[in-house]
Amino acid sequence: MLQSAFGIWVVSKKHMFTVIFYTSLILFLLGMLYRIYCWFSRRVGIWAEDLATSNRMLFAVKGISGCVFSSRILPVLKAFVLDVLFQRKILKESFFRWLMHMLIFYGFLLLLLMHALDTVITESLFAEYYSTINPFLFLRDLSGVMVLVGLGMAVYRRFFKKVPRLKTNTMDFYAILILAAIMLSGILLEGLKISAYSEFQRMVEDYAGIDDEQEIEALESLWVKEFGLVSANVKGPFDEDLIETGREVHDANCADCHVSNKWAFTGYAVARMSEPVALALDEAGAIDVMWYIHILLCFVGLAYLPFSKMLHMFATPISLVAGSIMKESKVNRANTVTRQAIELDACTHCGTCSLYCSAMMAFDAIRNEFILPSEKMVFLKRLAAGKPLSHEELSAIREGVYLCTNCDRCTVVCPSGIRLRELWISVREDLVQRGYPEPLILSPLSLVRGLLLAHNGIPNYDKPLQLAQKAVAGKFDTLMDRSKTISLGTASKAPRVVDPTFSYCFGCQNCTTVCPVVGNYDHPQQTLGLLPHQIMCSLGLGQAEMASGASMIWDCVTCYQCQEHCPQNVKVADLMFELKNLAVRNIKK
Repeated sequence: MLQSAFGIWVVSKKHMFTVIFYTSLILFLLGMLYRIYCWFSRRVGIWAEDLATSNRMLFAVKGISGCVFSSRILPVLKAFVLDVLFQRKILKESFFRWLMHMLIFYGFLLLLLMHALDTVITESLFAEYYSTINPFLFLRDLSGVMVLVGLGMAVYRRFFKKVPRLKTNTMDFYAILILAAIMLSGILLEGLKISAYSEFQRMVEDYAGIDDEQEIEALESLWVKEFGLVSANVKGPFDEDLIETGREVHDANCADCHVSNKWAFTGYAVARMSEPVALALDEAGAIDVMWYIHILLCFVGLAYLPFSKMLHMFATPISLVAGSIMKESKVNRANTVTRQAIELDACTHCGTCSLYCSAMMAFDAIRNEFILPSEKMVFLKRLAAGKPLSHEELSAIREGVYLCTNCDRCTVVCPSGIRLRELWISVREDLVQRGYPEPLILSPLSLVRGLLLAHNGIPNYDKPLQLAQKAVAGKFDTLMDRSKTISLGTASKAPRVVDPTFSYCFGCQNCTTVCPVVGNYDHPQQTLGLLPHQIMCSLGLGQAEMASGASMIWDCVTCYQCQEHCPQNVKVADLMFELKNLAVRNIKK
C-alpha cells in the first residue's frame, strides 16, 4: 500500500509542472482576451458612447492593414526600435530611470527566452544546448542579477529618493514584489541544487554512468572542493592526487554538459552560505519545496499579469507605436477611442507627468491628488471599468481634470507615449455631463471646452453650464433668468468677503464702463446678471452670496482694467476671485 501511495506521489510530482503551466497559461490567455475585449468595448470620453464594439474592431483592423501595407510601416519600425527596444523617451527624461528599465526589461526578457522557454527557443537555436554549460549558465544568473539591480533602483526611486509628487499604490508594490520573489526564489533554488547531495547522486546515475566506487569518490571530492557540493561522505582537506583523479573523471563524463558551478555565481554564493545546514535541508526535501514556490510564483504572476500593472509590457509598446502614426486630424474617431482605452493600461504610474505638470501649484494649494496626471490615470481606469464611485470621488476627479491647463507638457514627457492632454479633453466632457455641478466650467478654464464645441460638436453643451450656474446662484433664482430684473429684496444676509475695499465704492460705474466683457454685449445686464459696479454695491449691502451668483464673476477675463481705473482703489478684480471661491465653497458644503 505504501509503495502504491509513493508511486502515485511520484507520478503527481512528475506531472505537476505540466498541470500548473497549462492552467496558468490558459488563465493568462483568457485574461489577455478579456483585456483586448475591454480595449474595444470600454467607453473613454463622451464621444465613445455611440460607437459599437464591433465597429471599433473593424476600424482597428482597417487601420492596421492600411499601415502594414503602406509606407507608414517605416515610422512604426522606427518607433519600435527607438522607443520600445531602446526606450528613447525614458532616456531623454532620466538616465537613472532608463538604466533601471533596461536592466529589468532585458534581464527579464533573457530569462524568459533562455530559461523559461529554453526547450522551445534556445534548444531549437543551439543544437548542443544544456542549461548547465556556458554561456547559458552564466547568462541566466547575470539576467537574474540585472532584474534584481533594476528592482533595487526602482525601490530606491520610490521610497528613498523622494521624487516630488510620485505616489506608490498597491499595483506598484505588486509589480516589485512579484518580480523580486521570482528572482530570489530562483536563486535560492539554484543554490540548494548546487549544494544538495541528492542532486549529485541523480546526475551521476542519470548522466555519468560511473560504476567504479573510487572514481565516484574522486568525482565527489572534486565537487565538494570546487563545485559547492556538501557531502556527508567526504570531507576536506583532500589529497591532490584524489582531486586530479576526480578532475579526469569529470572531464571524461561531465564536462560536456556541466561547467563549474562557480559560473552560476549567485547560486554558488547561496550554496556556500548554506553549507552548515545543506545536508539537513536536502534530507528535508527543501529543493522540492523551493521548486514548488518558484514555479507557483512564476505561474501566479503569469496568470495575474493581464489584471495587474504588468500589463503595460504589452499595452505600452502598442501605445508608442500607435502614437507614431496616428495623426489626430486623419484618424477615425473609433480608433482614437480604442487607443485611449489602451493608453489607460499603458500607464506605468512612473509619475513623470506629475513632475512636469503646470497645475502643480493648484495641487500644492488644495491637495487634491487627482490634479496630478499620474493619479488621474489611476482613477480613470476605475471610471472606464464602470466601478462604483462616490459623489466625493467624482467631484475630486472632475475638479482635477478641469484644473488642467492644457499645456500638453505631460504628453511631451510621457515615456509610454500617452496623449494625455487629448485624454483629459475627451474625459472632461463625460465628467461634466454626469449631473453634478462643476463651478470651474463657468471660468476661463472652459476655453478648451468652447474650442472643442466648434471642432467636434458637444451634445448637451448647455446642460452642465446651466447646472453650474444654478448651483452658484444659490437662493437667487432671479439671477438665472436674464429677462428679469435683479431683486435685492429677496436676498438673505451672507458672510462678507475678506477684502473690505468694496465699501469705498460710491457707484461711479467707472469699472463697468472700462470692462471689455460688458462692452462685448448689447444687453450686458441681461447676460451677466450683475455688472461690476452692481456687484460692489451688493457687497456693500451685505449680499455676498447674491454677488457670487452673478455670471459676471465667471466671465471676467482678469484684465484688471476695472481695478486700475477705480478712483477709490477698490480691488474689483481681486474681489471677483474671492466671490468665485465663495461660490465654490457654498456648493461643496
